Amino acid sequence: MTSELFSPLSLRSGHVLDNRIAKAAMEENMADDGQLPGKELFALYRRWAAGGAGLLITGNVMVHAEALTGPAGVVLDDAAPLEPFAEWAEAGRSGGGAIWMQINHPGRQIGSDMPGVVWGPSAVGVDLGRHSGRFGRPVAMTPEQIRATVNRYALTARRAEQAGFDGVEVHAAHGYLLSQFLSPLVNKRTDQWGGSLENRARMLLDVVRAVRAAVSPSFAVAVKLNSADFQRGGFDSDDARRVIEMLAPLGVDLVELSGGSYESPAMSGRPADARTQAREAYFLDLAKDLVTSSPLPLMLTGGITRRDTAERVLDSGVALVGMGTALAVTPDLPERWRRGREADARLRPVTWSDKALAAAAGMAQVRHQLRRLARGSRPTPRTHPAFALASEQRRQRRALRRYRAWLSASQRTAA
Repeated sequence: MTSELFSPLSLRSGHVLDNRIAKAAMEENMADDGQLPGKELFALYRRWAAGGAGLLITGNVMVHAEALTGPAGVVLDDAAPLEPFAEWAEAGRSGGGAIWMQINHPGRQIGSDMPGVVWGPSAVGVDLGRHSGRFGRPVAMTPEQIRATVNRYALTARRAEQAGFDGVEVHAAHGYLLSQFLSPLVNKRTDQWGGSLENRARMLLDVVRAVRAAVSPSFAVAVKLNSADFQRGGFDSDDARRVIEMLAPLGVDLVELSGGSYESPAMSGRPADARTQAREAYFLDLAKDLVTSSPLPLMLTGGITRRDTAERVLDSGVALVGMGTALAVTPDLPERWRRGREADARLRPVTWSDKALAAAAGMAQVRHQLRRLARGSRPTPRTHPAFALASEQRRQRRALRRYRAWLSASQRTAA
């Protein structure tokens, strides 16, 4: 009997995924000159496309050139040429699967050394204890800035469709801007965007409406949402349930569930809540709660590395299994599962007691593997996290110099 893993999934837009395995977004931070996708990203996505996943979701693509999660972030705004994005889409579809672009604004989660703007719903900074200075101090967005940002999401989505992508995923998790508006710990506004959950969800709902209106009915629109923030008094699973209900009438195809933020990095396998499972499928218990009432298909991401875990996720009623780190180490894992094989190795665990530093090292390890895949090399999952972090920091410094120069030139041209 064929596993449900390899059965197609039909979405409300008419979009059909070949199977139930998705490459979840990982922030590659591998932009070429001009903050554009280039040869590295094309090669990486061709490798994933050949690996058997029914869906590839890109890492963060920024909707605002002055607000990047990292200095090598890809930007798709009204000034970006479409040709590199069309080549990226073609690479992602080369294996017969679909490719969606994850679109995002970091809000307050911007490095203190980055140029540009640091915005949030309120002037509440990221609290990482002694590491808090790594992030800029945010200013509260004005109503005009909120509306302009909603329009940026819609423009990026429309241009993604023009470039040949099959859909977009609006990132409203992991403590980025839309997640910040949802969080009562970060959003202290007293206007129409603050207070009640309906008000805190207003910006996300406006973004989804604007995106859906900007693209064709057959273009997929998904939302990435935290099942919980894992912070006392923060966005919780009951809030997630209500937001999913609010999204249902707006033409959303799918909601991807993850969890955590930079302040509580559950998404990197360091959960701060007893209801997460430390080894596999971190958020499955929370997803089981949500799937019973969700009017939309759900995708679950976080710590899935084995076929039996993926099948357990589908058995719970979740429609799509998302994997990130596992595909950074074994890019053909879906095809292996189809043939009854598993991964040969896993990424070396980061056991450091400093949560913020461990999360940064974990992301650096993943990016180290992605660059190897992009060069056509074999992954090296035993790479020491300290080596990966030091290497990543050198790359970021070089990328920051390029980004500063590019942004300055872009601003002079616009003026």
